[in-house]
This record gives sequence, C-alpha cells and structure tokens, in this order.
Amino acid sequence: MFEQFNIQAPSADIAEELQRKIDNKTKPLGALGELEGIAFQLGKIQQTLTPDTSKAKMIIFAADHGVVAQGISLFPQEVTPQMVMNFLMGGAAVSVFCEQHNVPLRIVDVGVNAELAAHPLLGARKVAFSSQDFSQQAAMTTQQLEQAIQAGVDEANFAIDDGVNLLMFGEMGIGNTCVSSCMMTALIGVSAADSAGRGTGLDQAGVSHKAQVIEQSLKRAEQETGQPMANWSAQTLAEQVGGFEILAMAGAMLQSAQRQTAFVVDGFICSVALLFAQKVAPNVREYAIFAHQSNEKAHKLLLDHLNAEPILSLDLRLGEGSGAILAYPLINSACLFLNKMASFESAGVSDSK
Repeated sequence: MFEQFNIQAPSADIAEELQRKIDNKTKPLGALGELEGIAFQLGKIQQTLTPDTSKAKMIIFAADHGVVAQGISLFPQEVTPQMVMNFLMGGAAVSVFCEQHNVPLRIVDVGVNAELAAHPLLGARKVAFSSQDFSQQAAMTTQQLEQAIQAGVDEANFAIDDGVNLLMFGEMGIGNTCVSSCMMTALIGVSAADSAGRGTGLDQAGVSHKAQVIEQSLKRAEQETGQPMANWSAQTLAEQVGGFEILAMAGAMLQSAQRQTAFVVDGFICSVALLFAQKVAPNVREYAIFAHQSNEKAHKLLLDHLNAEPILSLDLRLGEGSGAILAYPLINSACLFLNKMASFESAGVSDSK
C-alpha cells in the first residue's frame, strides 16, 4: 500500500536564484528571520521565484478510538460526533478562523462512532465505527489501514485537482493524544512517560494512567507480532496502535508531497502523523511547514526530533487545525515579501556592499 509513494525532494536547481532574490530585498541580510526560510521553502517546493499560497484549504480528519474504554480521556466518546457537528455548523475555533481568512474547510469522517448526516462540508469516508481498543488487540486490520491511507490520498488529490496550492490539516477524535503518544513511543523509542501528556486536561494521575496504558499496549503488540517495536514496519505499527484519522492525515501528507504541494502541520497529533509519513517516505518532511509548538509536553521533543522550527508558540492545546490556520497569514506574508517587496536595485537604495 505504501509502494505508491515515491517522493522526491524538491529540486535544488532554483535554490541559488531564490536566495539571491531574498537577499536583494531592501533589508539587511536575514532581517525577516523565519519568514525568509518559509519563502525559500515555498519557492523551492513550487519551483518558482513567485510562490503563491492564496488558494489554501483546511481538511480535518475525524475518528474515534477503542482505547478510550481504558479511561485515558476526560471526555466521553460521544464528544467526537458532537464536535464534528460543531465544525459543520461553523461554531468551532478552526471554523471561525477559516472564515476569517476565507479558507475553505472540509471535515472528513474516517471513523467516527456515529452515523453522520450528509452535509456539504462533510467527506464521508468512514473506515469503521472507531478503531479497536489497542490495549487488548490490534487497532485495525490491513484492509482498514489501506482504506484510511487512501482516504487521505483521495482528499489531497481532490483539493489539488481543484487548484489548492497549500493544504492545512487538523484532526478530531477523543483519545487521539493517547494514540499519538503511543505511536510516537513506537516510532522513536522515547518512554511512554515522556510521550504521554495532559491531552484535553488530565491531571498528573490521569497522565500516569495514560502512560501505563501505552506501555501495556505496546507490550501486548510486541508479544502478538513477535517483534520488538523498534523492528516494526510502518504497516505493523499502524495496524497495532494507529488511529484512522492520524493515518488518513499521513496519507494526505504523503500525497501532497508526491504532488509537490506544501502542507501545514498543526500541533502534536498532526506532527505524529508526519512522523509516521516520514517512516514511509523520508522526503515528505521537505514539504512540511510547522505551524506551532503546542502545550502538549511531548510536542517540543517531537519537533526537536524532526529538526523543525515552528512559526508560532502560543501555548495552544486545542488541535483541530487551529494552530495551522493561525499561522496561515504569516505564510502568506512570506510569499508577499518575496513577490512584492522592492529590491535594492528597483528602489534605488544602496545596499551594504
């Protein structure tokens, strides 16, 4: 299923010309800081000196998780479909921020434990009504994994075919910080104590319980597969401890990169989706713009592992793509300065040489 991804790093042929254009703007070298890096990355991805991110789209993948039965979340599972309806009705944070910036919003059901009525903003790609409780058995079958990945691929293709030039991703699913922490532990070998955090507001006892559930789940999976988690393939890891919406996001990221389209990574859960995607195809990382460092304690550890410099640090812990859409105006500004800011030559300003 992963053979379809043959992702090449963006060509470096334009890099020297891009850097020269950035450096010749009417400013001291490097004076626009991280905006310069974003402009350079976008120009390289799009292979142009005039990158454009004006046609963005936010896609939120939603699913439920069987491991919620182990008491790892403050909120009951029925909150997932309730929040999906909140997105669709325009009442969520990401909804109002997308409206503010005129960014189309799409919600994709890949595993919500409820029947959802048809809606113009809703993509119906349900794999199952929730994953299985991975503390007791594998989270999903091979067929379900394939469906989840393909859901993300199809959504990315749908957007890019419609002219979208920047994809932003978000997620919704009660319990998915636990799933993400478990995937992170399996992917990079950190302890469950280091990967487990507060999620939607657990106290220290709740966080400790979450870490115990993660440890028990990974031991169960190692026994079932007969392999230490360090040796798991991407497929084995996903089937044993994955989540439908996280894997759909990973599929969308992989397909975005395959089609040479930049995408914005939101918070901790989206970063884990990228971490998984990177296990499948390492060059996917070249197409990712990191929106923010969240309040979830493992997120900084994960960003450091990915060698990522996020645009914002606002102490957010909301998820749902909220950090990605908040970073969007700055991403647009990176394009704007590169495309419209005067050069020393055009402005008749003496440079430092």
